Amino acid sequence: MEPTFSKEIRDALDTARRLTSQKSSRLRVMANDRVFALDAMWKTGFAIDLADAPRLRGRVDVFEGSHHLFQCLIVANREEQGKMCYDFKRATPVATGAALDFVKEPTADVPRLPRPILT
Repeated sequence: MEPTFSKEIRDALDTARRLTSQKSSRLRVMANDRVFALDAMWKTGFAIDLADAPRLRGRVDVFEGSHHLFQCLIVANREEQGKMCYDFKRATPVATGAALDFVKEPTADVPRLPRPILT
């Protein structure tokens, strides 16, 4: 037997569920100096709670905590089950170091200067 609740109780439960999922998720998206908690993220996109989500489009940054993961181009795609789903047009991982302009061989020896000749 499935319990039936009043509309007020269902709304309060939905709000509590949404707040709990936002607190447990460390994934965030920053767009136009605003930050939104991600409810879910997959290979081709992500979802934000419909109550919080504007119709984002363009460049956004994805963070996990304070760690910058991706710079993305996105487009709002669809609404489903109380979530706004966005698709990536491009998701570029953020580099952690400077770009090299040469191929770095993993087995290469460290170059050493020749010994000076003493006479």
